[in-house]
Amino acid sequence: MNIPIFNFDNCPLIRDVTLAYGHFNSVHPGHIRYLKNAASKGKSLIVAVLPDTKRGISRDYKFTQTERAEGLSSLSIVNGIFLLKDEENSLINAINALKPKSLVLGTEFENNQDPEIIAAVRLMTQNGLSVQFHAGEVQYASTDLLENSGRDLQEDNKIKFRKACHRNNIEKKELIRFIDSWSKTKLLVIGDSILDQYAGCEALGMSAEAPVLVVRELQKKDFVGGASIVASHIKSLGAECNFISVVGNDNEGRILKKELSHKGIICEFIEDDSRPTTFKKRYVVENQKLFRVSRLNDHMLNKSIENKIIEKLEDIAPNMDGVVISDFVYGVITPKIISKVNELSQKYKFKIFGDTQCSSQIGLVTKFNNFTLLCPNEKEARIALQDKVSGLESLSNKLISTTNCEMLIMKLGAQGFIAFDPKLEGVTSQSFPALSSNPLDVSGAGDSLLAVMATALSTDRKFMSAAALGCCMAAIAVESMGNKPIYASQLKDFLRNLL
Repeated sequence: MNIPIFNFDNCPLIRDVTLAYGHFNSVHPGHIRYLKNAASKGKSLIVAVLPDTKRGISRDYKFTQTERAEGLSSLSIVNGIFLLKDEENSLINAINALKPKSLVLGTEFENNQDPEIIAAVRLMTQNGLSVQFHAGEVQYASTDLLENSGRDLQEDNKIKFRKACHRNNIEKKELIRFIDSWSKTKLLVIGDSILDQYAGCEALGMSAEAPVLVVRELQKKDFVGGASIVASHIKSLGAECNFISVVGNDNEGRILKKELSHKGIICEFIEDDSRPTTFKKRYVVENQKLFRVSRLNDHMLNKSIENKIIEKLEDIAPNMDGVVISDFVYGVITPKIISKVNELSQKYKFKIFGDTQCSSQIGLVTKFNNFTLLCPNEKEARIALQDKVSGLESLSNKLISTTNCEMLIMKLGAQGFIAFDPKLEGVTSQSFPALSSNPLDVSGAGDSLLAVMATALSTDRKFMSAAALGCCMAAIAVESMGNKPIYASQLKDFLRNLL
């Protein structure tokens, strides 16, 4: 694709132009939403790209203006790119040169006090032209399979992954050495234990008595779930793992204890007679889930059990490289426990990693403050911040500021995730695609991602390398039905075939 790149010296007259604006240092799904919305406002979309300097001072972009423009040129929704100059009123001069009918800016510019933005908006409105502040439509699912085959999408995403690795100087040999270094890493996982059961069924048809689907159960299989599978992944990746959780005095709790102990995980299970072990049963026909039945009690822990957990934290955490809080909002992770983890982290200098799973529960990721890493999905972040309109980058930066986390993974489902590193010089964000375009079971993707990120970052602060491994880990996780621990050898084999 050969999209023209314009400047003030070679600007042609184009009819019905919509003008977009930004730096586009790292093009991610949030930018795609914004540009798709802008493209819908006219026949031609021209994107004005900020220069490398402002009043002669470097803007600290890792890529030059030309390189950033070339990155945008691969997008079919863009009809042309306009290179702005480092000069007074550069955007105004671009408007005068292009004569757009619409100027579309991200929502972060609506209350922006930059004189250039204010003057550009004033110029458009004075001439009766349209100015819109819109980050694009928020979508929590992808429709790409309606337009492309699964194989084509998967190959396209592999190319995107390789480009992401290349621009962050990540090589296959380095990633494999990184995995091999995890054997001395020690992690503690704390959170809600869940026993998942999958029932394979045969569909018999509709009931004659009521509009109800009738199935016959053929086989069932149990899997460890919740925080338990996070601990299982960490152990299988080669690190040492301790696990603190609460279970009921029941068979499900005994199954979890047996499975985790068999894997070599050092478990500290506290029995709570007031609640059953959380149990989720999914009914499946072929590879299609029909529905799920959950048996649980999600009241907060009583003070006695809460204090027992804190005692175990005080005993185990000082010897750990990192603590992982895997919160499914079933009552195990209380404010007092979070506070204690923060206190111990300050004292013993270990890292803290957090994730809140809110698919069918109510929880707020903003209760985690001063963590090394948070891994929310977009919907969880928007609910926690009460923000429906901000672009993905603004939303993520707001969450980083609110929680004071060091690093952030913003999960986007079928669109992969964006890794944000506020302390990284140059590129502060990088989009990683979903490497499985038509997954079999997505329920364990977030758990596998959290596990590998915690393991990697507790060993070394190679954030983008850890994110690349997280992308691969999630792709492996969704290719099988039910949560299964992923081993370091599987991850290395996946990398060898990918890079």
